Amino acid sequence: MSCLSLQGFSQSVHPEIPLRSKIEGYLFPINPGQQNYLAGTLGELRSTHFHSGIDIRTNNRTGLAVLAAKNGYVSRAIVGTAGYGRCLFVTHPNGQTTVYAHLDSYKGEIANFVRQQQYKRKSFEVDLFPQPGQFPVEEGDTIALSGNTGGSNGPHLHFEIRDPNNEALNPLTFGFSEIVDTSSPVVQKIALRTLDINSRINDRFGRFEFYVYKVGNSYVFSAPILASGRIGVEILAHDRLDKSPGYCGINSIALFAANRMIFSQEIEKVNFLESRGILTLMDFQTLKTKRLIYNKLYVDDGNSLRYFNGTEQRGEIRMGDLEVPVKIEMKDAYGNASEVVFTLKPSNPTTEVKNMEPVKNPLEAEVLGNTLIVNSKNCGTPEDKLALFVKQGEIEIAPAYKNQNRIVYLIDLKKNLPDSVHNCAGSLPIKLRDLVPSGTDYNYFSDIADLHFPKGALYDTLFLTASRQKREGNEVFTLASKLVPLQRSITVRLKPSGDYSSDRKAGVYYADGGYDFVESSWENGKMTFRTRDLGEFIILRDTVPPTISRLSTTSNGARFRVRDDLSGINYIEANMNGKWLLMTYDHKTGILQSDRLDKKVPLQGDFDLKVVDHAGNKSTYKQKIP
Repeated sequence: MSCLSLQGFSQSVHPEIPLRSKIEGYLFPINPGQQNYLAGTLGELRSTHFHSGIDIRTNNRTGLAVLAAKNGYVSRAIVGTAGYGRCLFVTHPNGQTTVYAHLDSYKGEIANFVRQQQYKRKSFEVDLFPQPGQFPVEEGDTIALSGNTGGSNGPHLHFEIRDPNNEALNPLTFGFSEIVDTSSPVVQKIALRTLDINSRINDRFGRFEFYVYKVGNSYVFSAPILASGRIGVEILAHDRLDKSPGYCGINSIALFAANRMIFSQEIEKVNFLESRGILTLMDFQTLKTKRLIYNKLYVDDGNSLRYFNGTEQRGEIRMGDLEVPVKIEMKDAYGNASEVVFTLKPSNPTTEVKNMEPVKNPLEAEVLGNTLIVNSKNCGTPEDKLALFVKQGEIEIAPAYKNQNRIVYLIDLKKNLPDSVHNCAGSLPIKLRDLVPSGTDYNYFSDIADLHFPKGALYDTLFLTASRQKREGNEVFTLASKLVPLQRSITVRLKPSGDYSSDRKAGVYYADGGYDFVESSWENGKMTFRTRDLGEFIILRDTVPPTISRLSTTSNGARFRVRDDLSGINYIEANMNGKWLLMTYDHKTGILQSDRLDKKVPLQGDFDLKVVDHAGNKSTYKQKIP
């Protein structure tokens, strides 16, 4: 019998489900013995990390019994507003640990322990490590109820199995009969990218996406593709499990060129220390601009992940004089397979390209890898060279290729960093300030901002832009591009024209479709902060306090909704008759709910609630509860 109190949720709730032996592995944590459905699988590419477990659907409900998957003891309990939300770790005699996340509540003595620690520390958010064996559990015990807490986008249970090295293993390899999958991976698009300035796809430089269509269990293109030089392949694909509407990850992908495997990706475990390396495996620009996750089938610069055993020539297709048949094989955890097949035909680079649409602006520029691409309208004059204004003076370059609609120039940024460019179509400021190398500690100083890049902050060389401007009376700083990922935080010291030393309402915000508060300090005329994002930063004043809306206040409990429109809620404090009162907080809904230390004592007397935002604006609510 477990030492946990299982009031109303004892093992007898599932008398027909025998506990599994050690040979059989783990008990499924939700409705064992019944078919279950998933909304996510291990290794799935998320926007900033690899998914580290499986997401078990709960039919948009909370409150399902979460069962311990094996005998063991609670080794960690987390309560947070983001990430895993409420989460339990159970360590087992075999050295592995199971993790249960986004919980609505804990059950038994661990629930009392967590609440007592919250009162002791006077904090809703806690990260606790009980002594080994302090809270033992038996396989099949109800240890929690499923929920929707933390960073969850809907009710479900996130479930992990970690090895003794704290690496997440694939739960689907443990033989859970509750999950059925006969569906093969689905492919939506393929993208091809030139990997150096001399390479071409259909006579052009850049990254190009292609739709595929299905023939049997294969996906194909409607026609061969012309290519020369070094080519990288990306795939937009996902896996579906039977009767699961969500998109899941594909564990195994292999790329073959001319019948030889040149790339292999196998994700069977996730190392949490390496998880942010996913930003080198995805096409980051497409993720930020289109919210689509393309899996690169080549090992890009800065990619140090360990999923690519058997990969040759970094997964690059290197075109010669012969056609290259290409095949992509995909396989999910249950062995269901799909493939993509197409052909790359050799083509020598040409300066006259037929199929290029007109440019939207007279001059446009973008950075791809180490190359600056400048697109210009064709003025129809014999003079079509582009002038680059660099530190050394002025340099002229000829077009890489053109047609009657546009002229394309390619500049190797490791050789030249132009401040601006000019041709018959006009002038375009580029404002490339510096080349920041990866793999080393680097400082950049200017009259706009100082930046410190610690070793390992960059995945690849950064071609840094920096500018300052006024927008609607606010100072806006653009530091490089949001399309460039950072592996580690950098230190930024903005140099605003205004003096904010005595303005406690002024703060730094990251601007990317909205405003996210950035913790900063005013030091010697500079706004100093750390960030793992590049792009636009704006200085704004927040003078509006949070709002507090009472939902109910009775002797059984107090419930409110709180909101803040700009800097966000910094902290919440409630007191009852002068004593600290725990308020559970769901940041997604803004709901605050009182949680008494002793449920037998009614909530009566002088209630006092204070909500403070990051700019120091404060709102209060006071009431005498009869």
